Amino acid sequence: MKAVILPVFAVFVLVSCSLMSQVPATVAPVTSAESPDIRDLQKVEDNWSNALNQRDQYGLELVLSPLFVNVAASGDISTRDQSIVALLNEADKASVTDMHVITVRMLGDVAVANGTYSFTHRVNNTVMVEKGVFTHVFQRLHGNWVCLNAQRTVLRQDGPPGKPAKTKAKSDAELGFHIPLFSKSDKSSTSNQ
Repeated sequence: MKAVILPVFAVFVLVSCSLMSQVPATVAPVTSAESPDIRDLQKVEDNWSNALNQRDQYGLELVLSPLFVNVAASGDISTRDQSIVALLNEADKASVTDMHVITVRMLGDVAVANGTYSFTHRVNNTVMVEKGVFTHVFQRLHGNWVCLNAQRTVLRQDGPPGKPAKTKAKSDAELGFHIPLFSKSDKSSTSNQ
């Protein structure tokens, strides 16, 4: 009896494993540039940019969730109310923000938008342009999208501001995935120890 149960159990396990491996993973697809999701969220981003550029408190309140948390490129963290107060108290009244959605992942009533931004402002009478990437998490609330969380990262520029970046002679593409704390030189120094 035991000799029959073991082979039957082994066949059952193998069939179950093969069926499980054929189930597709439920990953939210990234939408294309022509998708209605990107167009919808680009409208929200445009409203957000307009509210920032026009110092429109009410417009900003319509775009930001009461639960909004902002992680600035500098690492500063602020709430919705703190972001609105900072906008109204900003010394540079001529600063301009522009945001463009690149990809959107829809997760029911939650959307994750990734894109690029530019922030033009004055520092000591010098015009500065900060360019970077963002991730914004939106929630559909009463038929409208509101931002729950924002994260910005400044793109690194080689060389002084205002001058074109130097081109690298060698591509980093061959390095593939890397851990930020470890560079190529770190690997060679640890192998000598």
